[in-house]
Amino acid sequence: MTVLMVLLTFVAFLLIDYFRSRHTIAEPVPMLHAAAGMHEAAPRLQPALVAGFAVPENLRYHPGHTWALSESTNLVRVGMDDFATKLAGKIERIALPQRGQWIRQGQKMCTINRDGIAVDMVSPIEGTVSDVNEAVAQDPKVALSDPYGEGWLVTVQAPDSKTSFKNLLGGALARWWTEESATRLQRRMPLAFAGALAQDGGVAMNDFSAQIPDQEWLPLAKEFFLS
Repeated sequence: MTVLMVLLTFVAFLLIDYFRSRHTIAEPVPMLHAAAGMHEAAPRLQPALVAGFAVPENLRYHPGHTWALSESTNLVRVGMDDFATKLAGKIERIALPQRGQWIRQGQKMCTINRDGIAVDMVSPIEGTVSDVNEAVAQDPKVALSDPYGEGWLVTVQAPDSKTSFKNLLGGALARWWTEESATRLQRRMPLAFAGALAQDGGVAMNDFSAQIPDQEWLPLAKEFFLS
């Protein structure tokens, strides 16, 4: 019931964002250009902190806490967001899909294993898996320490990526969803959440899930990962 109410709220905000975006003129992406033989690179976007969790502005997010980044017309890079890595904690293994496998938006993409407990994470995009991050498959800590960089999970050839991206969160909606998730987690686990934020800048600690008893972690993970 909780998941259903959260999803209904998400759909309502997504519709609001859609109608607002119809009246918004998109700004052009900064391009590389030459000047006196030198190339000026586009500025690198820094992750914004929302309730202690990093939410980079250049990504689009699924409410199951995975992200998507368009790298070309149909190629999309996918990973788990900072909230997911903190909630997952010290996972032992990430089972990634096979190359050539078709994955659907909102359905199982990979499985994470923590203390012998397995939980699925859903895909933010639909298409054929073109590559998997072998470094993450061999060492899940890579995904936990750098979820938006070296810790990406898969790349996907998405023939209808425009449609998939319309169903994802970006900008203010992504920040709202992260804050809502943090607030909901705080209500569910007030004692665990009390020690979750570091004092230096309010950044959520990497071992946040260590504050959650094992028997309570699985239902929490399924709720927030929508699996």
